[in-house]
Amino acid sequence: MDKSGFIFHRPSSGDHPADGDKVNAKQVMEKAGVLCVPGSDGPLPDAPEEALKIARKIGYPVIVKAAGGAAGVACESCNGSRAQSAISVTRAEAGAAFGNATVYLESISRIRHIEVQVLADEHKNVIHLGERDCSMQRRHQKIMEEAPAPELTSKQRTRIGERCIEACRKIGYRGAGTFEYLYEEGEFYFIEMNTRIQVEHPVTEMVTGVDIVQEQIRVAAARGYLCGRRTSSFAATR
Repeated sequence: MDKSGFIFHRPSSGDHPADGDKVNAKQVMEKAGVLCVPGSDGPLPDAPEEALKIARKIGYPVIVKAAGGAAGVACESCNGSRAQSAISVTRAEAGAAFGNATVYLESISRIRHIEVQVLADEHKNVIHLGERDCSMQRRHQKIMEEAPAPELTSKQRTRIGERCIEACRKIGYRGAGTFEYLYEEGEFYFIEMNTRIQVEHPVTEMVTGVDIVQEQIRVAAARGYLCGRRTSSFAATR
């Protein structure tokens, strides 16, 4: 697409987390120094006993997730007695829904779901627009978003925002995006990156006053997103 002459409102082809593979996205983030949720080191092997051995090493309960998944589809939490059936069911659902039966495992002991909105231009200017708490979910789908996330300290907000900015610069990310984390006992564990405008973006727009869709268009038009705008986060507006 980059060679077509058209400008797309999407990350450039060099932005590895944009390839739709969550396993690859986590590996890219680990290389960028981002702490990830404990889980399998890559896709689960096809051999059932090898897959169960990995699950036992992580520690139950675990969640089986589709590498190409989205919207909570092909996600199955389980304990030891249901692990093998959960893996089989998730593989089948992933293959049917996404044309990719690759699955992986993650620990599910983390108790809150926090996401951070970012914007970046082609010159590696990056800002974050604060965080949203989306812990209230049903069947792995978000029901309610709250911004700013309750109970986080200003130091924690600054730390997670700067971590996202640094990651974007390391991978050369461009455009709007959202980092998703599980949060527990003061630490943030990366689970995936949404490399697009999400339906939840108006929550952040209401808090910051920033039109995220407009800014993404400016980035795509190569006008330099941060021209005339400070490069720090918008934490002060909150």
